[in-house]
Amino acid sequence: MRTLFIFLTIIIMTSQINAQENKSIYDFKVADIDGQPFDLSTLKGKKVLVVNVASKCGHTPQYAQLEELYKKYSSNNFVIIGFPANNFMGQEPGTNKEIKEFCTLKYSVTFPMMAKISVKGKDIDPLYGWLTSKAQNGVVDAPVKWNFQKFMINEQGQVVDFAAPGDKPFDEKIISWIENK
Repeated sequence: MRTLFIFLTIIIMTSQINAQENKSIYDFKVADIDGQPFDLSTLKGKKVLVVNVASKCGHTPQYAQLEELYKKYSSNNFVIIGFPANNFMGQEPGTNKEIKEFCTLKYSVTFPMMAKISVKGKDIDPLYGWLTSKAQNGVVDAPVKWNFQKFMINEQGQVVDFAAPGDKPFDEKIISWIENK
């Protein structure tokens, strides 16, 4: 009986580990900037650049570069998703409506923007918990250091790398990843 218990325990633990290892961005659902459900599984087959954004940050001008990058590569199964976050010195104080208006009027953003979330701390959004933890994504520990940290997700929904907040959207690391077939 004891052997059976040990055997079943091992099977359950193995299945839990495998389930965790197989998790992808496609397992998450978020809300878009208008509060509508957005199922990330709709992005299957695309490279996804996930960026935490803020409207009152020294890196805020990256919105223009992100939009340029999106326009240049969106026809190549590439998408950028912006996640406003107010985790760093109150640099994203606005409501979703105010953030959308700011991005549209000031930077003509057309890439998908999601609802404001937390990207670190006790109230970290589950997606960002997965993005930032090697124990969850299986690739890299990459806690968000500041606004405009960029996570590169491959066509299978797996984290492949990240770029620091100060790395510009047209950084060689990001362009090489996008263009690598």
